[in-house]
Amino acid sequence: MKLAIMQPYFLPYIGYFQLMNLVDKFVLYDDVAFINRGWVNRNRMLLNGKEHLFTIPLKEASQNKRICDIALADDPKWQDKLLKTIEQAYRKAPFYETVFPLTAKMINFRAENIAGYIRHSFTILNPYLGIETELVPSSTIYANTELKAQERILAICRQENATHYINPIGGLELYRKEDFAGADIQLSFIRSQPVTYPQFRNEFVPWLSILDILMFNEPATIRTMLDKYELL
Repeated sequence: MKLAIMQPYFLPYIGYFQLMNLVDKFVLYDDVAFINRGWVNRNRMLLNGKEHLFTIPLKEASQNKRICDIALADDPKWQDKLLKTIEQAYRKAPFYETVFPLTAKMINFRAENIAGYIRHSFTILNPYLGIETELVPSSTIYANTELKAQERILAICRQENATHYINPIGGLELYRKEDFAGADIQLSFIRSQPVTYPQFRNEFVPWLSILDILMFNEPATIRTMLDKYELL
């Protein structure tokens, strides 16, 4: 069984979905410390030909709190503001009429915390992309928070009877193949290959949120993009 473990990110870039699509089970690592100015509640879209950072506002976010313990901001006006920005950015994109209603369902969803908010977004996105991977939040499944780093990852792999653990390429310096092999688990790293597509008439801006890919490409084309990676 192939397993991946990643912090939940809102509307992440396509590499996140490549990893999710590659495995049988995907653990949303939501009971670890929130990282300020990270990618849990932020990403980039295309606005007026340039990258534009958008943010889901949070209530009393802190690196001393777990992701699953951080609530969304109380004032709902941010949702209307974000949707208006997305409309301004993409209303002339070829798949806007199809994708914008899905985006509104994700952004307008009311959740107790940012982890649940992001998890809900995947219930909207994954069927559209044809991703059938099982998603599980670490906060409700694994009672091993006393373990840290690689040791906790290995413990989760053992609990799930995983035979193959796959991590983004950034984990090359964090995880050792021989340690996983000692637990009879194959360790691989996924490296995304660049994908390009027309973005209006401007110079292509790479590695934006999946939202950008959705607005400019039909699902069948995105499915081919999900396979553009190297496994090391």
